Amino acid sequence: MARKPARMYRRLERPYTRREFMGGVPGLKIVHFDMGNPNGDFSVVLELKVKESCQIRDRALEAARVIANKLMLSSAGRANYHLKLNVYPHHVIRENKQATGAGADRVSDGMRKAFGKPVGSAAQVHAGQTVFTLRVNPQHVEAARRALQRAGHKLPSPVRIVAHEKAVV
Repeated sequence: MARKPARMYRRLERPYTRREFMGGVPGLKIVHFDMGNPNGDFSVVLELKVKESCQIRDRALEAARVIANKLMLSSAGRANYHLKLNVYPHHVIRENKQATGAGADRVSDGMRKAFGKPVGSAAQVHAGQTVFTLRVNPQHVEAARRALQRAGHKLPSPVRIVAHEKAVV
């Protein structure tokens, strides 16, 4: 069965997160949350922030992570950046599956007991929340900005990139 349109899950609702009480929740699609060199000392921090509150499915987060990581690997090298995914898809998305095709009217129960079965996971993010953090040295800032821009195209909300120098402690 095809995935449902995003408009069905756009609205933020009360998070449905208790997986230990649910049966058959699909596994998380995200492979890594930290990429590159997490122990490196980088002076510039770039953040990818969403402008609107929305739900971001784990597939979209993984697609954004993959493209940003691939661009940074090819332009800066593994030791010259640290990419971190800051949100976790806790919210379990439910769907009331309907039978379609010939004779479906006799098989389907319509809206009776329409709570739905788990079909995936999503992260609920609010306006201004940071989704990705990318730490680099000044010579790789342009590549980092391009990588976050491309990652932002995979997300369902308009995004903005905020760059600032790391505070010296």
